[in-house]
Amino acid sequence: MHFGAHSDAHSSAQSGAQPGTRSGAGADDGSAAFEAHRSVLTGVAYRMLGRVADAEDVVQEAWLRWSAADRSGVREPRSYLVRVTTRLAVDRLRQLQARREAYVGPWLPEPLVTDFGPAVPDTVERAVLADSVSLAVLVVLESLSPLERAVFVLREAFGFPYAEIAATLDRSEAAVRQLAGRARRHVDEGRPRFDVDPAERRDLTERFLAAAAGGDLDGLLALLAPDVRLIGDSGGKAKGPLRVMETADKVGRFLCAVAREPAARAEVRFLEVNGGPALLVLVGGRPDSVFQVDVLDGRIARVYLIRNPDKVAPLAP
Repeated sequence: MHFGAHSDAHSSAQSGAQPGTRSGAGADDGSAAFEAHRSVLTGVAYRMLGRVADAEDVVQEAWLRWSAADRSGVREPRSYLVRVTTRLAVDRLRQLQARREAYVGPWLPEPLVTDFGPAVPDTVERAVLADSVSLAVLVVLESLSPLERAVFVLREAFGFPYAEIAATLDRSEAAVRQLAGRARRHVDEGRPRFDVDPAERRDLTERFLAAAAGGDLDGLLALLAPDVRLIGDSGGKAKGPLRVMETADKVGRFLCAVAREPAARAEVRFLEVNGGPALLVLVGGRPDSVFQVDVLDGRIARVYLIRNPDKVAPLAP
């Protein structure tokens, strides 16, 4: 595809994708309490499942159960709703893991547009939220069991106390602490180290685009770490690598070839997905692919390329 002009795209999504809210709900049907905690529920579900549509389905099912429940004895709606949502997400993840074993090529999470906005003004909290939805972290979370993942998400991303997590998962607090320890070790061992300076990442993303769009292989190689890895997710439904690509030369030549594809002239937009800058490529006005990079020591250490139409179509402007 020939990369054309680029522009910035913005979204009001915060900690997770927002399913449609109910209209005309009565004051006593529980909708006010549910809506007050919807962003937390969606954030938990997305971090558990890695797909916006599945997260929305889980949150919708949680709403149905909440609206049908006898809520007279519920003292803390947030705890109740997180418990229902987490248990539903654990069950859904068990189903999804079986399907993902048959997935064609590498699997990556569905891109989630993130713009935390003034609702999350604290820099540290922003960094934690952005990190917990990063593609690098979500890829590593795929190696955890559903229960380990639930404990990790609730503890590390949302700071729930162990006692509350134990009640949520119907496990003892000691068992939850063991799950948390195993999950943290797996994540620490499996997660590569990347720099998180947003300005540096944005700058390298812009230079990456300029070099790839211009077919400047030497310029691209200067940006790529020698051991850079490219992970492409096409799901077998679009053109793309079916294996992880390694080394700067292979990745650079592949990216230059992608930029030269004889397709209709593409428009490239900047947007924020999964807590970091990304490139959305539109062909004929429709989403074609998403590129995102991770940075280490001033160079691009990892490139994510998502071309599965099921995952990029929701990003249509």
